Amino acid sequence: MHGANRTGRPFTGDYAGILLYETLHRYGYASQAHAVDVGDGLELKGCRITNAVKCLPPENKPQPDEIRRCNAYLTRELEGLPQSAAILALGTIAHQAVLMAYGLKRGDYPFSHGAQHALHGERMLFDSYHCSRYNTQTRRLTERMFRDVFEAICTHLNPR
Repeated sequence: MHGANRTGRPFTGDYAGILLYETLHRYGYASQAHAVDVGDGLELKGCRITNAVKCLPPENKPQPDEIRRCNAYLTRELEGLPQSAAILALGTIAHQAVLMAYGLKRGDYPFSHGAQHALHGERMLFDSYHCSRYNTQTRRLTERMFRDVFEAICTHLNPR
C-alpha cells in the first residue's frame, strides 16, 4: 500500500499530493505545503478532501459500480457544505461522482479543465485535471493551470 491507502489521508504520501498540498498551502487552505503522514501536523483550513469511493479499487481506478455504491457517502458529505461552497473535482471520475450525488445529468455539465458549473444554491463545481504524476509530468496539468483553477475558486468564495 502506498500514498493515501497507506496513510489513511487522501493525497498524503503520494506524488499527486505534492501539487495539491503545495497549492492548498499557497492559497491558505492548508497549514503546510507537504503531506507525508497523518501525524505530520498538516491541518486543512476552510476545506475538506474526500474521494468518489471509500474503498481501494483495483489498479487505483474506481469502476462505475463502486462509484454508485459509494455515492451515498459523498452525497452526505456534500450536503454538509456551506451553501456558497466551491467543490473542486480532480478529474472526470470525481466530476461525475459529484454530478451523481446531486442527481444531475452528465451531458448538461461536461468535464473540462478550468470549467465552472453552477450547482444547487450558490455552490459551484470547479473542474481540474487530476494532479497525478502522469498528468503533471506530461504537462497536461501545469502548476499555472492548477493555480488558475484556485484563483477562480477564490473569486467565487471571496467576490469583490
